[in-house]
Amino acid sequence: MAESTGHLRFFPYDEPYPNQEEAMDRIANSLARQQDVLLEGAPGTGKTLSALVPALDYAREHDKTVVITTNVHQQMRQFVEDARAITQQKPIRAVVFKGKASMCHIDVGYQECQTLRDTTRSVVEKRADKAELKQREQALLDRMRSGEDGAADARSAVMDELDAIEQDLDEMEDGNVCEYYYNNLVDDTDEFFSWLFEDVRTPDDVYEYAEEQGYCGYELLKEGMEGVDLVVCNYHHLLDPMIREQFFRWLDRDPDDVITVFDEAHNIEAAARDHATRTLTENTLESALSELDDVDDSRAEHARNVVGAFYRALKSTYEENLRSSDRDDVGENWYDVAIANDDRRDDLTMAFLDAYEGRGIDAEVELALQLGKSLDEEYEQAYKDGETTTRKECQTQQAAAFIDSWMSDGNKLGQHPMCSVRRDGGTEEIYGRAELYTCIPREVTKELFDEVYASVLMSATIRPFDVTEDVLGLEDVATLAYGLEYPEENRRTYAVEGPALFASERGERDTQEIITATLRDVVRFTPGNTLLFFPSYSEARRYYERLGGGRGLTDGDRHTEFFLDESGTPTEDLRQGFVASENGALFTSLWGTLAEGVSFDGDDARTVAVVGVPYPHLSERMEAVQAAYDRVYADRNREAGWRYAVEIPTIRKTRQALGRVIRSPDDFGVRVLLDKRYTDADMGKYSVRDSFPPEEREELLDIGPDKLKFAMMNFYTDHDAYDGPPPTP
Repeated sequence: MAESTGHLRFFPYDEPYPNQEEAMDRIANSLARQQDVLLEGAPGTGKTLSALVPALDYAREHDKTVVITTNVHQQMRQFVEDARAITQQKPIRAVVFKGKASMCHIDVGYQECQTLRDTTRSVVEKRADKAELKQREQALLDRMRSGEDGAADARSAVMDELDAIEQDLDEMEDGNVCEYYYNNLVDDTDEFFSWLFEDVRTPDDVYEYAEEQGYCGYELLKEGMEGVDLVVCNYHHLLDPMIREQFFRWLDRDPDDVITVFDEAHNIEAAARDHATRTLTENTLESALSELDDVDDSRAEHARNVVGAFYRALKSTYEENLRSSDRDDVGENWYDVAIANDDRRDDLTMAFLDAYEGRGIDAEVELALQLGKSLDEEYEQAYKDGETTTRKECQTQQAAAFIDSWMSDGNKLGQHPMCSVRRDGGTEEIYGRAELYTCIPREVTKELFDEVYASVLMSATIRPFDVTEDVLGLEDVATLAYGLEYPEENRRTYAVEGPALFASERGERDTQEIITATLRDVVRFTPGNTLLFFPSYSEARRYYERLGGGRGLTDGDRHTEFFLDESGTPTEDLRQGFVASENGALFTSLWGTLAEGVSFDGDDARTVAVVGVPYPHLSERMEAVQAAYDRVYADRNREAGWRYAVEIPTIRKTRQALGRVIRSPDDFGVRVLLDKRYTDADMGKYSVRDSFPPEEREELLDIGPDKLKFAMMNFYTDHDAYDGPPPTP
């Protein structure tokens, strides 16, 4: 390939996809103007390189660092592949960063790691001081032997320092140190960094190499991030404000020197909400009270007043609000219990105020926070000194900090107080949790996007752009949208005039028979693998069993193997088994991990069907988000809550699922939307067709359930896709 100039020097392949070069040009121009960019591109159209290539070029020319991030595990592998291709074309220094927990060689928690690191560094520094003093002592001994005045007194002073250091070292070495991190500090690690930047190394690569050499790969990665061109990481490195501050420090960059690229950016809203949400369990409160019983400090009584009252209030609140009929539904997952009120503070706060008998909540919470800080410092020192084998966490500090937030933030707009319960796996007893649920993600994201130089947010389903800008707090934004530019004759998208699968009607016999017959036709007339997405795992199992379950489906000489995805299933193993099948049907939930960020190229999947309009369960959380959006965006849209919180995320999920097939210009396939709410039928406010982008609406072909098999047979026959004669209609 001829040497390219400008940002195309970082493009690693012979020729861009359709519209990819235009997208790169427009993003380059936006970065020059310090604009954020919203990029929507159909799956398989090269969005990652469209953003990464101009970002790397701008960063190289203006001394900045590019950080590309996703919350989809499978997409991380694609980033690594793209980065490796780029560095073979134009060498870049890239680091793929993961959390400490996944890279630790001795399996300790975050606080323990921090303490071990500090202690180990102190040991190394003391040993260096000892070696330096030894040299000085020897030099003074030589000078003393030569008769130099004052040398003996100076040597005596050095010997005293040596004795003190050796005593300190004896105490430290009896304490806790990390041998892996110790080797980082005392060995020559140049060979590691030469290896690291020869290619783009995954965290697993780094872990294995570091393990062989006896190093802490996580700490070496942190050291190696300074001056790199590209960092690949997870969302939490940017969305968590505390982690982000550290992350930029590791980069040795001010935020204004960082260009962020968010992939699967339609997920930022939910991820930011999760990162901002705070929780406190009943178990932590119990542990805090036990901790306080052993503390000889005048502040302990004040801490017990607030922690004990909150503990009693939490238990009484969920006991009173959890209906007896709901108790059987409580399992190992958190089960929400409604506590919010329209006309006053929530039930937990009211119960806390009623249970509290101290000398003033604000004053005693402050004393509890002070005590918690002191205890935490004691625990850290004990671990450093080797008095404890693990770094103890201060439960009082955690409890007091949460109670402080609960009382100060619990009534703020966008913060929704909640209570939830779950069953202990060992005792089967129910215990509770208090939660401040964050409804408005822009409270988290706006600060990030304001402080970095610029950001590119890309997704196959990021439209409507105005909603994304509102929800995330973006300003001065350039928007780009590219549809599926592959030949239209290679795809068909059918909106099937089947039953409207409202949750209340899914159990009706006639509805299930029509859906079953239609899905049987979809599977039979697909020459290869079929992806079937449902509103929930339970619906996926229902039709898996109705169509044959583990027996699969036999049609003449052709047998279709069935694969069922369930909550907790290792999805990568399931995916590999499915794509290895020549005739397979995979039943899964649209809200599972296979609906986005996973490619099913070519024969991996020929047909995809979305059954129903997969609205999320309208829980108290969803209602709280709707209510918050209604208040915040009331001046722009009277139904902002429903549109922003429910309808748009649902259609984005549907569009993501449809995008699992047809991933290249030569690929072909059928996409099916099985629910008449997708059609042009007059469904009033329940119709969702208008929520699709215009060019996608134009491709939707309405068809009756009994006609779908003929349409599929004709399409696949035209593409010579059947090995022999097509199935008999």
